[in-house]
Amino acid sequence: MPIADKDDDSRTPYQLQMPDEALSDIIIPDAISKGDDRLWVPQAKNVFFRPLCLNVSSGYWMNLLKVTKSGVLSRHRHASPVHGFVLKGRWHYLEHDWVAEEGSYVYEPPGETHTLVVPDDVDEMITYFQVNGSMNYVDPYGKQLGYEDVFTKIDLCKEHFEKIGLGADYVKRFIR
Repeated sequence: MPIADKDDDSRTPYQLQMPDEALSDIIIPDAISKGDDRLWVPQAKNVFFRPLCLNVSSGYWMNLLKVTKSGVLSRHRHASPVHGFVLKGRWHYLEHDWVAEEGSYVYEPPGETHTLVVPDDVDEMITYFQVNGSMNYVDPYGKQLGYEDVFTKIDLCKEHFEKIGLGADYVKRFIR
C-alpha cells in the first residue's frame, strides 16, 4: 500500500454511513498500565484476566492474562487455535522446550494440550491471548476436569463486575 500524497483526498474520512448492522468499535486505551485495576477479573488465586473482546457469535475471546505469582497455572487442551503475545514476564509449557518471553508471539494449534508454568523468578506475567472455541482442563492423562469458553468468561465477568459495584451489565461493553 503506497503512502498517499498530501494533495489527494487520502486524508478525508470515509463519507458514507456505516452499515446499520455493523457493531460498534471497542477501544480500551488503558488496558494494561493506567487502567482501573478493578477490571481485572479473578479467575483463580493470583490469576486474573482483563476482558478485551468477548465474541459470542464466533465463540472466541481476547483478553490479557495476568499472573502475580510463580507456579503451575493449568493443564488444558484447545479445540481451536490460540494466539498469544507476551507483554510482561515470561512463561513456558511443561510439554515444550521453548520459553515465551516478553515480546514473544505464540501460536497454539487445535488439539494442543499443555501445562502453563510461570517460573519462580517472575513476579508478574501478562500475556495477550485470543482463544477460539473452548479450553478443556484435563488431568495428566486427558480426563476432562472442566472447561472454559466465551460464555463462562462472560459469567465470571458479570459476577465480578456486580461484586465490585459496576453492575453485571458492565460486561456488555466487551461483548460482540
